[in-house]
Amino acid sequence: MTIYSVDFLHHSPPFTPQLNPTSHSLHTSIVTCRNPNPNPNDGYSAKNSPKVGVSAETRPTHLLSHDFRDTHLMKLFNRSCKAGKFNESLYFLECLVNKGYRPGVILCTKLIKGFSNFKNIEKAVRVMEILEEYGDPDVIAYNALISGFCKANRIENAGQVFDRMKGRGFLPDIVTYNIMIGSLCGRRKLGLALKLLDQLLEEDNCMPTVITYTILIEAAIVEGGINEAMKLLEQMLARGLLPDMYTYNAIIRGMCREGMVERASDLLRSLSSKGCKPDLVSYNILLRGFLNQGKWDLGEQLVTEMFSRGWEPNKVTYSILINSLCRFGRIDEAISVLKVMVEKGLTPDAYSYDPLISSLCKEGRLDLAIGIMDYMLSNDCLPDIVNYSTILSALCKDGNPNQALEIFHKLAEMGCPPNVSSYNSMISALWSCGNRSMALSLVPEMVSKGIDPDEITYNSLISCFCRDGLMEEAIELLDDMEESGFRPSVISYNIVVLGFCKMHRIDDAIELFAEMVETGCQPNETTYILLIEGIGFAGWRMEAMELANTLFSGYVISQDSVNRLKKTFPMLDVYTELSHSETE
Repeated sequence: MTIYSVDFLHHSPPFTPQLNPTSHSLHTSIVTCRNPNPNPNDGYSAKNSPKVGVSAETRPTHLLSHDFRDTHLMKLFNRSCKAGKFNESLYFLECLVNKGYRPGVILCTKLIKGFSNFKNIEKAVRVMEILEEYGDPDVIAYNALISGFCKANRIENAGQVFDRMKGRGFLPDIVTYNIMIGSLCGRRKLGLALKLLDQLLEEDNCMPTVITYTILIEAAIVEGGINEAMKLLEQMLARGLLPDMYTYNAIIRGMCREGMVERASDLLRSLSSKGCKPDLVSYNILLRGFLNQGKWDLGEQLVTEMFSRGWEPNKVTYSILINSLCRFGRIDEAISVLKVMVEKGLTPDAYSYDPLISSLCKEGRLDLAIGIMDYMLSNDCLPDIVNYSTILSALCKDGNPNQALEIFHKLAEMGCPPNVSSYNSMISALWSCGNRSMALSLVPEMVSKGIDPDEITYNSLISCFCRDGLMEEAIELLDDMEESGFRPSVISYNIVVLGFCKMHRIDDAIELFAEMVETGCQPNETTYILLIEGIGFAGWRMEAMELANTLFSGYVISQDSVNRLKKTFPMLDVYTELSHSETE
């Protein structure tokens, strides 16, 4: 039995089964399980089977050669696999191959997909090991494993499987390339995705599809802007590929995000001549773009056009209108739109209610906000934790912390148990309205309920201490943060630096800055601006501006920052201050 190494598992210990030699004799050997302490340097076993290229459209059916006495075991394998009991399936598969049976590629592929979906990529790899060793994998099986690695954010491993399948004589198909390209694009690695596209174009057996280019266009909009996306669209058209509405909607969305709503509108209205009919998604994207810029007249015209083309506004359309009206302070009109939505037989969801509740709380109309939440509950639309956090923060701000805390402690009964984010919001809200003891009591409470504080919890509490001038407590919490396994970030340090500067404790701020650098936390531009402003407001404005100019010369702070500092500390005042100091 030839032993060789599986390179694509270098990030996790490969499984090295010690299976008995395969034979078709009717022995009753028991399968040996995987080594509980695998050596990461070991390889795994495989048989040198012939290299066979299999297309994505056709799959060979491998019959299991078996004795009738083992039919029951095979039935158990098939049933467990079809029932989604993948751990049992793998056990039965191990038993079967140890008795000399050839595994079928279809069920093995299902196992690989099942383990990948449950993020158990090591067992998916084990199935592939068995398939390579005792059966005949195909392109679809390799695609399933590549997809599993991509879902697990192990793109390097996916690439190694990709190379391995080619090395074993299997030509990747367009599905393989789309999986890899999509994964790279999803991780903002457009450059690598484009290189893979070039590699695809060199292949003889497959060509990019509309899906391939749409994936790349969406990524180009995010990383390079709409102009880069349009270049890919031109390339796509030059290859004779006709974009579908999904492609065009991605481009319309990208144009709107960059504020090019007129250009997006022109594209939408030209689609008919390109053989595409704008759909409701297209109109919703453009409507959001118009309303984000406050172009209500154009938005109204677009809705009229939607009706004329036979498109009825859906839940998303109404939610866009409600959100936009709330953002521009037109809450009563937003409530009217909500009523029309209900009259049309559409059921509002959290996206419809969220902006209304938030806007009403900001305007201090708490009774109406709570009334809307009651209406949600009466219509079987459960408020989410964001809705409750908004209401609770508003109650605290309105001077009703006890009522807020009472509701907060009933969230679990309402089907919305608080999480670390809601605890963070509640702590900050209680502290802001002067209820420091109530806020601090929530910290041990959340820990007792098994909810661990996160970095935001620490930063929120540090900010609260600094805001009240409790700098020693803030420093203690900064130290405790590190002891609890959270390395203080630049945000954590900036909060404390700002606290020291506000109290004109410049020496302490500089000392903390030095400690920050020593611990390997890189200061950002905000850190330096806080120090400069602290020095200036403490009475050393000339020294502050000298430091600003020095940092600007060293490309540490920007010209915009220097300009803002000059407005904060006008040089005329600095020179006046200097002349007074010289005459004393």
